[in-house]
Amino acid sequence: MRVLITGAAGFLGSHLCDRFLNDGHEVIALDNLITGNTRNIAHLAGNPRFMFLKHDVTNYIYVNGPVDAVLHFASPASPIDYLKYPIQTLKVGSLGTHNTLGLAMGKGAKYLLASTSEVYGDPQVHPQHETYVGNVDTIGPRGVYDEAKRFAEAITMAYHRFHELDTRIVRIFNTYGPRMRLDDGRVVPNFIGQALRGEPLTVYGDGSQTRSFQYYTDLVEGICRLLASDFVEPVNIGTQEEMTILDFAHLVNQLTRNPAGIVYREENRIPGDPQTRRPDSTRAKTILDWEPKVGLEEGLEKTIAYFREVV
Repeated sequence: MRVLITGAAGFLGSHLCDRFLNDGHEVIALDNLITGNTRNIAHLAGNPRFMFLKHDVTNYIYVNGPVDAVLHFASPASPIDYLKYPIQTLKVGSLGTHNTLGLAMGKGAKYLLASTSEVYGDPQVHPQHETYVGNVDTIGPRGVYDEAKRFAEAITMAYHRFHELDTRIVRIFNTYGPRMRLDDGRVVPNFIGQALRGEPLTVYGDGSQTRSFQYYTDLVEGICRLLASDFVEPVNIGTQEEMTILDFAHLVNQLTRNPAGIVYREENRIPGDPQTRRPDSTRAKTILDWEPKVGLEEGLEKTIAYFREVV
């Protein structure tokens, strides 16, 4: 296939480039580099099946030649980023999704939207199944990301129903691994960075909020299986192994041998921070025959090794 990936210089986008190239496909990579970085794809320079275009997908997209699949992963994805770029976040979820859908229409390509567990907001249902419609504060500071993704899902389904475009929607739960930015504000790089510097880990609140952490290779496998399937409704991809942020902090300190411990803070906590987050992955298991393979300690060891080189 000839595959176009937006957000290709970001954490997940760059790993998708690797996977499709390793599987023998051609990759056209788009990124405006607001939050992505070309060092994530520098190792692909010179590959005859890889082409990088610096481009903002909220503007018209022109690509010469055929395209068999469009994977739309462009968007600020961490709280620090979408609070810094609120308008850009809304535009890439709306205009960017519209433009990439139009490209897929024009090329007769499959289309896969990267959505997020954030469409569920601060959930009142646990675990979160794809039929749950969510509990989102539309005007809160996190709303710029949540609503951008909810709109992106809505217009993707509209293109599927009205234009009969062949679409897929993946709802991504907490994912970690090499190439995350150390300063992106998410809990994994925050904790690992502090631990490797010998600092106490900062836990907001009492640490009782929960998350489910999956290693990036499991997510990439799920995405590839979804793209190859014929299932058009949203699919959660995430591990059902749930733990509190406090327990996660203790685990990071243990794996990094950090003696500095933990500090608790309330200030700078973003309103609307979900208290629970765990997917119901029944749909992924049943339809895609997908389950996560990498255990948390194994994945964290690999991620810590990566961050040792960048701290």
